[in-house]
Amino acid sequence: MIAHHVLFWLKADTTEDQKTAFRKGLQSLAGVEVVKNLHIGTPVAEIDRAVVDTTYTFSLVVYFDDLAAHDVYQVHPVHKAFLDENRVYFEKVIIYDAA
Repeated sequence: MIAHHVLFWLKADTTEDQKTAFRKGLQSLAGVEVVKNLHIGTPVAEIDRAVVDTTYTFSLVVYFDDLAAHDVYQVHPVHKAFLDENRVYFEKVIIYDAA
């Protein structure tokens, strides 16, 4: 199994409506047939520990059966559409892929 964890930092001037639309875009990624499971989250403000990063806006974790499924996802039209429509909102992205 592959876990594809993406952290998004949206630009400071992103409106609440734009954040809602961004979340809907993230939710659309569940429609990619190779996605086994998907979780969308935001920082838990109540956790106050030096090792916990709460500076990001959205967290996306997508699970795939294998590397081949991950590779299909990367070029899938739904994924590409998400990037094309939402790239303007984020100022930073960090990705962690783990097997």
